[in-house]
Amino acid sequence: MTVPVNSPEVGRSITAAGFQTNLHDSGTGFPLMLIHGSGPGVTAWANWRLIMPTLAESRRVIAPDMLGFGYSERPEQPDYRRDVWVEHAIGVLDTLGIEQADLVGNSFGGGIALALAIKYPERVRRLVLMGSAGVSFPITPGLDEVWGYEPSFETMRRLMDTFAYDRSLVTDELAELRYQASIRPGFQESFAQMFPAPRQRWVDGLASAEADIRNLPHETLVIHGREDQVIPLQASLQLAELIPNAQLHVFGHCGHWTQIEHAGRFARLVEDFLSEADSASGAQ
Repeated sequence: MTVPVNSPEVGRSITAAGFQTNLHDSGTGFPLMLIHGSGPGVTAWANWRLIMPTLAESRRVIAPDMLGFGYSERPEQPDYRRDVWVEHAIGVLDTLGIEQADLVGNSFGGGIALALAIKYPERVRRLVLMGSAGVSFPITPGLDEVWGYEPSFETMRRLMDTFAYDRSLVTDELAELRYQASIRPGFQESFAQMFPAPRQRWVDGLASAEADIRNLPHETLVIHGREDQVIPLQASLQLAELIPNAQLHVFGHCGHWTQIEHAGRFARLVEDFLSEADSASGAQ
């Protein structure tokens, strides 16, 4: 894979769980790992660019490209499934020498973050699930189209409209940028291997068992956009009902891009939630 020079999407390179991993690592303080979603051409930087600087003012923010995405390694014989991504995320923490972190998971990344907290509860302090997978639901037309993406500018433009409630955010220039990102060498080939039809099985594959979710000990913030066409609001309502120590925040006039459409509010909400734990533990 050719890595562009001086691209903001390229951070530092580490080996995590045996795989070359591109990640962004900024700020100081208690660690916070951001796990991105699964849109075509996605990178950690594209997903989190608007909120990383704000969150890094008070904590160490780590945002990896997950295995097979962005500028992280694409295995020759991939085994793309939830537990493999969980071990990759744990590998990032291990390589960085981080014993415990807060987690924010977006969509697909929420399903990974939830599963990680269940399997490795001692590695997670607090959990934020945003427009999250993690429970089973009938796949939406929007998610089916995202995972079934066939590269073209027109398709990407339509997907951008699906992601955002505020259509003014979706310009032809943005759609062209994301389309070009999706056809970088190796990107679409890898993406096409992850979620082949029938795609309901991948929704179910990202889901954790209800009994395990009910036993989750962590303080958890569940966030969703009311007009989300990709992950249904009902998924977050169910997570908030199942997780014992959960609080729920629903943004109106918001689609699947909570961290973009309401970036300032999202960052403040997450910061306030994590600061409670900072104060309780004396973390700086």
